[in-house]
Amino acid sequence: MSGFERRGVIAGMGALFLGACSKVGDSAAGRSAFATAQAWHRRVQRLVGGRGGLVKEYAASQISPSFRGNGTTEPSSLSYQAHAATGFADWRLDVRGLVEHPLSLSLENVRGLPQRTQITRHDCVEGWSAIGQWTGPQLSTVLEAAGLLAEARFIVFRCADTLNGTPYYESVDMIDAFHPQTIVAHSLNGEPLPVKNGAPLRMRIERQLGYKHAKYLTAIEAVASLDDIAGGQGGYWEDTTGYQWYAGV
Repeated sequence: MSGFERRGVIAGMGALFLGACSKVGDSAAGRSAFATAQAWHRRVQRLVGGRGGLVKEYAASQISPSFRGNGTTEPSSLSYQAHAATGFADWRLDVRGLVEHPLSLSLENVRGLPQRTQITRHDCVEGWSAIGQWTGPQLSTVLEAAGLLAEARFIVFRCADTLNGTPYYESVDMIDAFHPQTIVAHSLNGEPLPVKNGAPLRMRIERQLGYKHAKYLTAIEAVASLDDIAGGQGGYWEDTTGYQWYAGV
């Protein structure tokens, strides 16, 4: 079995776990079994692909003719609307938490860092996929500039969009944070990121499903534990619906 075929098998297993999440999450025994399955899924994917294994990258000719927006496609807050009206000229990305040097980066700062461009496939938990070209600095570059403290274990992403009155948030561990294809994207298909796709900044966590790719990014926070982040499961959908925290594809 090729690496790409193995990736498909693992993605299929992940989809089965996600599809069952609302049922198994109804009992303590179910939640325990689900957590065990999720940990197994994470170990299998990293065993198959390696800690630094790359997802498939595509040719420019394979880019999808359109890349749909999903979930929030335009944050409704007055603050976000004001930023959008000025082309995000004053947008700031804060890097905080367990770091030696907290940062407040403008879009110009973000674009001035070493850049990575990659053409990858976005897989949504709802069952659709699209191929797009993304450009931005590797998250590892940003974290290294801030200087992670030794006790940092997870990276939390804070966002400008809200769902049911709650600002969106997501998180990854240090393996995915320092993966070479994990980038802070500001461009899609060679153009500034459209609002429907997360302008002005969004995460690309290429080894995980789409809900992990936080849009409308306002802050990157290094933490020692996820226990005190909202419901403690590491992300909005994980806390509210029981989605897997590790959503590998």
